[in-house]
Amino acid sequence: MYVLIPDDPVFFAKYQSLEEPLLRRLFQLDNTEPESDDERTLSDAYDSWVRLLLKLPLWQRWDPSRAPEDAAGYTLCRADGALLTSLYPVEVTTADLRRLTACRDLLASDAVFGDACRRVLEVLLLPPPHQLLTTLGAPAGVVTLPPEHEVAYRRYCEDVVSVLSAGDTFAYESHRALYP
Repeated sequence: MYVLIPDDPVFFAKYQSLEEPLLRRLFQLDNTEPESDDERTLSDAYDSWVRLLLKLPLWQRWDPSRAPEDAAGYTLCRADGALLTSLYPVEVTTADLRRLTACRDLLASDAVFGDACRRVLEVLLLPPPHQLLTTLGAPAGVVTLPPEHEVAYRRYCEDVVSVLSAGDTFAYESHRALYP
């Protein structure tokens, strides 16, 4: 299945923040003999986390002064030529999502990990608008969204911001500014 990953430093930071608690818990359980169910769940989740990390687009800071010809990857624009935050279709297996979900459930008592993992998984499970997946299937150069696709784009991006930054007005407003 394909998900749309935004070129969004907030998403990337939350995604990367999952590594340390996963590794810490794996290290704590590594001394048990034989391998426990919890250790297998964490190990599988870490493997899934790494597989997905390797598929994430190259992250760059969004810069409104960046010229389209200076962008790495592709540049997404509105019909009037204004820059938009890029979205990248990334293939994710249901098995990897299941493993990450099992890990989230296992570590739900860890408030920091549980919240970050829940938010990351919610973004990964957002249903991507079909028209955006089609338009962004193999983006190159400058991609201009037609107005009817821009509506789906805006709705999807608002969902991403709401999932990642809900509950903190300052974080929400700051994060929302990344999506012109």
